[in-house]
Amino acid sequence: MAIVRLMAETVSLSAAWRTDTGLVRGHNEDFVTVYEPATDDERRRHGALYIVADGVGGADAGEVASQYASERTLHHYLAADGRTDWGPRLIDAMQAANTDLRRLAAGRDDSRRMATTMVAAVIQDGHAYIGNVGDSRAYQWRDGQLEQISRDQSLVARLVEEGALTPEEAVNYPYKNVILYSIGSEKRPPIDLYEIVMDPGDLLVLCSDGLTRHIQDGEIAAIAGDERPDVAADILVRLARERGGEDNITVAIIQHGQRLEESTQPTARLTAPLPVADAPAVALAGPAAAPQPAPRVILPPQERSRSLWPLTFALAALMIVLILVLWVVVQRATTI
Repeated sequence: MAIVRLMAETVSLSAAWRTDTGLVRGHNEDFVTVYEPATDDERRRHGALYIVADGVGGADAGEVASQYASERTLHHYLAADGRTDWGPRLIDAMQAANTDLRRLAAGRDDSRRMATTMVAAVIQDGHAYIGNVGDSRAYQWRDGQLEQISRDQSLVARLVEEGALTPEEAVNYPYKNVILYSIGSEKRPPIDLYEIVMDPGDLLVLCSDGLTRHIQDGEIAAIAGDERPDVAADILVRLARERGGEDNITVAIIQHGQRLEESTQPTARLTAPLPVADAPAVALAGPAAAPQPAPRVILPPQERSRSLWPLTFALAALMIVLILVLWVVVQRATTI
């Protein structure tokens, strides 16, 4: 577990991250990249940056995409030294990484798609600035309650939002893994930007969908709230594996300051530690952020994508036409 110590008047960050191949996939397409400043000067210039990416493409394409895009995002973010518009600075770094990944894919000998989801968070001065594209997630834990901050950019989430599916129907929807946008999928994907206030004791949880397909939000809240970040990360990954481990599993938990009560005992039903290594990461230890209590703010998505209702109606119309054609063919065959 990484601990970032701050000056006396500020608050510390403690963070842990885990990634695991799971039980079904043959390789791990998830990747974690972390930047934790080593000095107070670096903290003021950059804050702390945490990235979780879930590669798309199969074979080694997804692995390459998630690692390359994460590392390029970190590169472009640090290269923008001097900018203090933390959210836009993060989004610009993610867009630049998108361009880099598309260039890399264009220069490869094969035609496999290279893309990745990405959820990234800059923590600076008691705020978290979160960029998200795809269906990896960011949550905030506070006082025992877990709230999803990011909005899934997936087909099933859009259908629920449009009212075409109920949340209950969405659980067993056959195309849950279809994402609408990703790093590498288009020239400039719509990356959502959110800003939240981090009070002392708050947690920020970043994860891939390999975790959330097996573990409910209430369970994440209970485990993350009862344990240190490193213990909680181990338990969450182990629980996802116990329930099938159908996808790669990744989680990063960042604690801002100290909680009033912190348990050092693992959850009773999961007492054995999970032998899972941290993801390859860029990590520097040092100072991080100071809190500035304020009302919680979420910035709206940068771009609103078009409704799926026209597509739904078009598909319905096509089905009606095909049924009519089939009926005519059957009637003619019967007549003959």
